[in-house]
Amino acid sequence: MHTFLRPAAGEVMEQVQRTERTDWYALEVEEVERRLSASHAGLDTAEVRRRRERFGPNRLPEPAQKSDLVILLHQFTSPLIYILLIASGVTFLLGHYVDAAVILAAVLLNALIGFPQERKAERSVRALMHLVAPKARVLRDGHEREVESGELVPGDRVLLESGARVPADLRLAGATGLAIDESMLTGESMPAAKRIRTLAEGTPLGDRANLAFTGTVVTSGRGWGYVVAIGSGTELGAIAGSIEHEPRTETPLQIRMRRFAHVITLAVVVSALLAFGVGVALGERPAEMFLTAVALAVAAIPEGLPVVFTIALAVGVRRMARRKAIVRRLPAVETLGSTTVIGSDKTGTLTENRMTVLALWSGGEERALEEIPADESDPAHLALLAGVLDNEAEVYESEGGERSTGDPTEVALLVAGAHAGIDHEEARGTHALFAQIPFESERRYSATVRERGGHHRLWVKGAPERVLDMCTALQGRGGREPLDRERVLAAAHEMAGRGLRVLAFAWNDVPAPPAAEEELPEPRDLALLGLVGLMDPPREGVPDAIAAVRSAGVRVLMITGDHASTARAIGERLGLAEPGAAVLTGGELEALDEAALRGAVGQISIYARMAPDHKLRVVKALQANGEVVAVTGDGVNDAPALRAADIGVAMGRSGTDVAREAADLVLTTDDFVSIGAAVEQGRITFDNVRKVTFFLVSTGLASVLVILAAMALRWPLPLLPAQLLWLNLVTKGLQDVSLAFEPGDPDLLRRPPRSRKEGIVSRLLWERTVIVGVVMAVGTLALFRWELDRTGSLAEAQTIALTALVVYSMFHVGNSRSDHRSLFRLSPFSNRFLLVATGAALVLHVLALYVGPTQFVLRVVPLDAAAWLRIFLVALTIVAAVELHKLLRHEPRGLQVRRRPAATPVPEERRA
Repeated sequence: MHTFLRPAAGEVMEQVQRTERTDWYALEVEEVERRLSASHAGLDTAEVRRRRERFGPNRLPEPAQKSDLVILLHQFTSPLIYILLIASGVTFLLGHYVDAAVILAAVLLNALIGFPQERKAERSVRALMHLVAPKARVLRDGHEREVESGELVPGDRVLLESGARVPADLRLAGATGLAIDESMLTGESMPAAKRIRTLAEGTPLGDRANLAFTGTVVTSGRGWGYVVAIGSGTELGAIAGSIEHEPRTETPLQIRMRRFAHVITLAVVVSALLAFGVGVALGERPAEMFLTAVALAVAAIPEGLPVVFTIALAVGVRRMARRKAIVRRLPAVETLGSTTVIGSDKTGTLTENRMTVLALWSGGEERALEEIPADESDPAHLALLAGVLDNEAEVYESEGGERSTGDPTEVALLVAGAHAGIDHEEARGTHALFAQIPFESERRYSATVRERGGHHRLWVKGAPERVLDMCTALQGRGGREPLDRERVLAAAHEMAGRGLRVLAFAWNDVPAPPAAEEELPEPRDLALLGLVGLMDPPREGVPDAIAAVRSAGVRVLMITGDHASTARAIGERLGLAEPGAAVLTGGELEALDEAALRGAVGQISIYARMAPDHKLRVVKALQANGEVVAVTGDGVNDAPALRAADIGVAMGRSGTDVAREAADLVLTTDDFVSIGAAVEQGRITFDNVRKVTFFLVSTGLASVLVILAAMALRWPLPLLPAQLLWLNLVTKGLQDVSLAFEPGDPDLLRRPPRSRKEGIVSRLLWERTVIVGVVMAVGTLALFRWELDRTGSLAEAQTIALTALVVYSMFHVGNSRSDHRSLFRLSPFSNRFLLVATGAALVLHVLALYVGPTQFVLRVVPLDAAAWLRIFLVALTIVAAVELHKLLRHEPRGLQVRRRPAATPVPEERRA
């Protein structure tokens, strides 16, 4: 455990100052007291003041918060945005102020869409501050006091009781039945039983039973200890520090957009220089050709893409919110669609984080819980009654529904008793508490003496082997029967083999015993009532969700802090692994070098006893193998891996604020089932970005080819700079946005995950882009030349060319709705926005042709009906060309899912 202590006074504290790392769990209590200059009576007020001045408050540093200005400037950090800003500036210097303003408006619109979303994420609650307990009970000046947890200093003596949140890292010096829920740090579903004896150096975090950690919660018992670390020096602080130093991973979509922007930048520069050079070489005026080159560059730039990219992600955010997933960073919407591996926490994510009685063995046979009668002559009923009476938990109704306090196992026993008609309040009322022996990890059992009708009865629960040592008989329906110890142990081992935690229950009538618990003798001559098997069960629907995700080619791993046997049992129930599959533990992982670990993560699906740094190594090994990794989790221990993953998915209800702060996506339902829906939506979002990109690039290419071909043929320019801007920023600007609202292809979850190497535009779509550009350019040039030769009017021919590209775009946006499905198989009403946008673009262009001011600005003239008919007939060729290409280059879907082994069988000697 890390510590950042500074000396308060004296030689002993100087020794602490020189120690960069202190394994407090490996020191005797007396040595801890000596090093901390602490005492049983607690520190005095003057010493506390000196140490607080030296060490500072017991608080974790709040993460730095981005200012609104930084968030706003971040919206302008895309290469495409840089090009647009340059184009706007050049256009402005040339005196084309309206054109410059239109380009600048596209840039500002992109910022206005992205800024609120990122600002909202940055304004989310400062997580780490919320995990420090507001109050702490301490001994100071020999008296018990309640102080703010931020006032604690190293050496303070802190008192713990059931329900309290641990306010600092403590070395325990006293514990009575003390159990602490450490799942937020270790991922282990069962509370950790605490004891004070010294442990060996190198003991893993989850096994440091003589320490209590900041932010964890006492579930039962009481104890006390000395503060050995505060604030950043705690285990929680160490994890917080690792989160701060772990950089955000660039999402696959951001990588693809960056690469695509470089390609487009190169193409734009080459096209503009080529047009300028050819024009000047052919005798055109340099000033005029410079303006044409700028207009051509603007036509080639898909300047609508940053806006539509942001809109597509925002649409994905809204759709995911309806599916109970909150997106904290816009690019994360798509990342799940690219995910190849999901590393999931177990407790609270795959399981319910609620211990449940799943098996009951009594009277020599296993019984169904729902069939236990309310009959005290039935040993199964008595076993459940024993679980209720030897129990310190509470279950009660509140305004928010059913609530519980106490050890999760004891809560589960109360719930199981209720299924058999045992009301725990009524049972405890009729069986008055007389004396009890609390559970201790060394003792391995607990006992209670209850009085009813003048008779005293001893009820015992504990580990099967320990309870059997106290038993001489088996309780049957007709009374006591001979005890077959081997048969009982076989039943217990069978339950344990299913990953269940097994408890045994026994009873006996006793004479009135002393009331003081320390005088109760160890129970003897008991009758065994039965065995109960408990487990934190899988969430409903999770096995189906895992199967659906795996059918999409996404591998699912379980990475938990729980024990190997429990993890394997849950993994088998969920379908993550075959029976007897290998489980890699944290200790085994530490013995592997990076190369060996990369090989292991390609085969093993279940990881147990994982500390935060272990989980982080697994994630990085997967990424080194080329995987796109999503990590789900809810505890502080999950936060470093959530941060390092390509996408971190935190639980919204049971999850800690630290996990939510580190994550990109938060599931409000705490349910892995939502992951499948999020994967599908992520793929829809990427597909829509791809559709928009294909549409913009292919139509932009057509404009470039029209200008370059006309110049090469020494024809008059078919399109003027203002007309190019009109075409690119107004007509396509309506239709490309509508593609962001496409509902998605029905076979998305039958496709394999996309390769990291695959760009925004696939090879197939680049091929189709060239075809589309050529067909549109040829048709437009043919109509232009026909009209110019027929009428001799350059203005009318240019109007025909501009209108042809507008109508081409209107038809081509339908082609772009799917890269493999025919336009005629897509319902026009599945995206009503597309219908409206396409109609609006056409109406807007028609108005521009027939309204005086726009005729003047665009230099266009009205067209007659015959011209419109020719344009529509020629423009229909784009539908035929794309349909033919889809038919000839159709790629079968749903047959490409990569099948990977779920797990490798483990050798006999390594099976838990």
